[in-house]
Amino acid sequence: MTQRSSRRSFLQSSGAALAVLGLGRAGQAQGAGPYEVAEKSIAELQEAMTSGRVTSAALVSLYLARIDAYDRSGPRLNSIIAINPNAGADARALDAERRRRGPRGPLHGVPVLLKDNFDTYDMPTTGGSLALSGIVPATDAYQVRRLRQAGAVILGKVNLHELALGLTTISSLGGQTLNPYDLRRAPGGSSGGSGVAVAASFAAFALGTDTSGSIRIPSSHNAVVGLRPTAGLSSRSGIIPFGYTQDTGGPIARTVADIALVLDATVGYDPGDVITSTSQGRIPPTYTAALNAGALKGARLAVLTEFFGAAPEDEEVGQVVRRAVEDMKAGGATVVDITVPNLTQQLAASNLLTQELKPYLGGYLRLSGSPVRSVDELLASGLHTFQLQGILEAASALPDDYIGGDDHRRRLAARATLAAAVIKAMDDLRVDAIVYPTARRIAPELGGNQAGSNAGLSAQTGLPAISVPAGRTAGGFPVGVELLGRPFMELTLLGLAHAYEQATKHRRPPGSTPPLGSVPVRRAAAEPGEAAVAGVSFAVRATGATARFTFDERTRRLRYEIVISNPRTAAGVYLHRRSTRVNGGVIHILAKSSSDRLNGAVTLSEAEAADLKAGKIYLSVLSSGRSGSRIREDLVLP
Repeated sequence: MTQRSSRRSFLQSSGAALAVLGLGRAGQAQGAGPYEVAEKSIAELQEAMTSGRVTSAALVSLYLARIDAYDRSGPRLNSIIAINPNAGADARALDAERRRRGPRGPLHGVPVLLKDNFDTYDMPTTGGSLALSGIVPATDAYQVRRLRQAGAVILGKVNLHELALGLTTISSLGGQTLNPYDLRRAPGGSSGGSGVAVAASFAAFALGTDTSGSIRIPSSHNAVVGLRPTAGLSSRSGIIPFGYTQDTGGPIARTVADIALVLDATVGYDPGDVITSTSQGRIPPTYTAALNAGALKGARLAVLTEFFGAAPEDEEVGQVVRRAVEDMKAGGATVVDITVPNLTQQLAASNLLTQELKPYLGGYLRLSGSPVRSVDELLASGLHTFQLQGILEAASALPDDYIGGDDHRRRLAARATLAAAVIKAMDDLRVDAIVYPTARRIAPELGGNQAGSNAGLSAQTGLPAISVPAGRTAGGFPVGVELLGRPFMELTLLGLAHAYEQATKHRRPPGSTPPLGSVPVRRAAAEPGEAAVAGVSFAVRATGATARFTFDERTRRLRYEIVISNPRTAAGVYLHRRSTRVNGGVIHILAKSSSDRLNGAVTLSEAEAADLKAGKIYLSVLSSGRSGSRIREDLVLP
């Protein structure tokens, strides 16, 4: 199967999925005219279902049509990992329930996409990792269960930076997700699939997770709204862990009002996550009470000038956020500058990311049914993206008894000290929130690393923070402004963000994913012919597979033709890159499923091309079972 035919297969399977789900391509209630889901809020969708203009089943169909058109065709954003096979049946059941006794609430029948590190009992939860491919948990994550109880339809799972361990959203199972505002750039991460799916109207909203910016950074880069709740407000039960101390889950949506509605459905005490006991008695009857367009009048805001940066690369984002501050002043807010003593040093001392990864992720892997049962086994297997190599090696190097040790206790104490210092600085100035750029720099080009994150202040204090669209740079890239508040003061943050949002209306949908009714659906462009293939050719032979490669050193283009003896047992074909170990992470996904014959081409980076010459690149064909068995052979240039 060629890459071109793989794309055709996806489109055909998407159409087949619509049929299996029991949904027509028209995506509308019987007898109704066309309904457009792009940019629709939860309230608008609910009104349309209440009036009979559209059904939940039709909404599922319409969102799937957009996914079909834009995620694997057109711009090929690559944000979706899997569609829930039960979405159609769930939607039809909710439609019938609505007819019998009315809606359960504002989310009844509304489709949602989940970051693929939330456990779901009816779909695999993979974290974007080959090591967890096909693993279906026994139960839902707490927040997922609450969404189902509220009547939301779980439409599917979205890509993420593998295991939530980075900021550019690339994974060994899902590949690289693209930014719909600039297809040359990353979407942010780790909840990049969530940010892209919301920006492109692939669902009404999405859930993401945030250990140090993973909700807010992709929200900033995709012109959507993302909230990192107060530590203890939202349960982490059933979320693949990164680090116990800083992990949380929260909503990403196109409006602040939608964030409030999702919060109402997902927060609360969960006996499975002891930290949520701190939220008892501190949750309002509804977060929608915050939605006051005049909330900026009389508010006091503090600008954290240190977080604007001083490098030339920080200036384009800084200009946008300074204008946002002026808009907040125009809305009636008083604005002052704020300083937190020794902030840089306090942030360094209180960081807990890599330090908690080994025990908590390892614990999840041991119970998951994965063929790898620890961080060390994950490293040894190569069943991960190469981009994780550094963080996994760093985690592996820490002692097994790190948790509870001296360094861990010092970092926990430093977190409490930093939180107290921030709250004191706010109290001294009598301010309602602190304002700064969500990230000082726009998203990197594909293959680069995110720089300029300001996410640590919320993550390392447990204080809530919301990112809301602030406009665009001169080059047209979205920018977010972040507001940070006191513990459990989400009502205040939502009110300020809503008032700013309504006054400025900076949210603009990406031009790459317009309403389907306004333009013809663009299919993937045909790949260029293979008539003039230049470069050095060489063969790879293994039991069960043969391959021929041609490498053009000038263009770094690596073409391949692969024949697999028993394609029925093959789950995917990958190129891996070794560093210091026998096995290494995935650098290119050649096929996510397999047939007897594959052909296509990939372009290697300079570092990958150098490693090909050094004999550090290998081909793997993974088994469709859970054993992790595979064909594996080194690529050796003549």
